Amino acid sequence: MGGLKLKTQLMAAGLSYLRHAATCAAALYMSGITDPKTLANAFLAGLIGPLMRALNTSDKTFGLK
Repeated sequence: MGGLKLKTQLMAAGLSYLRHAATCAAALYMSGITDPKTLANAFLAGLIGPLMRALNTSDKTFGLK
């Protein structure tokens, strides 16, 4: 049973990362920045929000236990 909860939690965290990363890259692209390296960096920068949430011990959804 614990494996299913972990899998669900990892899936939710992964989707959260993808939402943040896509938003970062899309914002730059829509503002006219089309350099692939810059967009890739923005996509990687999308990891910062979910990572900060994961490191927060008081976050009941993704935080470290």
